[in-house]
Amino acid sequence: MIVKEEFLNKLRQFFGLNLYEVRIWTALLSRGISTAGELSDIGNVPRSRAYDVLESLEKKGFVVMKLGKPIKYIAVEPKEVVERVKKLIRGQAEDSVKKLENLKEGDVLGELNSLHSQGIEFVEPSDLSGALKGRHNLYTHLELMAKNSEKSITLVTTSKGIVRKVDALKPELEKLTKKGVSIRIAAPITKENSSSIKDIMKIAEVKNLDKMDARFCIIDNKEILFMVLNDEEVHPTYDVGVWVNTPFFANTLTNLFERVWKGLESADQALEKLK
Repeated sequence: MIVKEEFLNKLRQFFGLNLYEVRIWTALLSRGISTAGELSDIGNVPRSRAYDVLESLEKKGFVVMKLGKPIKYIAVEPKEVVERVKKLIRGQAEDSVKKLENLKEGDVLGELNSLHSQGIEFVEPSDLSGALKGRHNLYTHLELMAKNSEKSITLVTTSKGIVRKVDALKPELEKLTKKGVSIRIAAPITKENSSSIKDIMKIAEVKNLDKMDARFCIIDNKEILFMVLNDEEVHPTYDVGVWVNTPFFANTLTNLFERVWKGLESADQALEKLK
């Protein structure tokens, strides 16, 4: 049996198996039914580990042990394995969520908050800054900033960026609007993103930004998150942003943007032109 390493690595990622498990499993799939010794030879796994690996695969629902001598193992149909793994992952995720939810009712979260409150007293405002790498991390931090906003959110992004941000942030922005937080969004409005623009217009004031490329967010005139790369030219994994907590800089940037904002075309006008 010859199976490419690339394929084995994919299986490890999808099914959460280690190298020996994925080798034994694919070896058994190629035979249908086999002994531990045979699978050890086919999958190039030490014989001393073969039984442990097969026992692990049996517990996870990948194989079935056939009674008799010698002991043989039968491969479970792959589509059934997929369903079993989905069920297992779902159960583990639900257990993890329950444990985290229980933290709210116990002393652990209280102690963590106490430690954080004590620690933050010793932090200089200028130290509240950091670099973020990867679009997932950027959006996660942006959502956290938005959750903590009390007065205003100013969001400036690209034509593709507005689509991503509507998908990622709309539920949170809806909650903030109900709390009275003012939300302003400036982005290039195109036929491709018109559906997202119409969607977000229900909860935010949106204007057409067609003469400036920028990617930043200002929260309550205190915090800023700005992306330093052009999202058209960078892979999401390598996107980079800088977060700073500085009312002085935030107010300065807000005042500069106010001049631009006043001269921007409304989203209604821009959408009308696209018809």
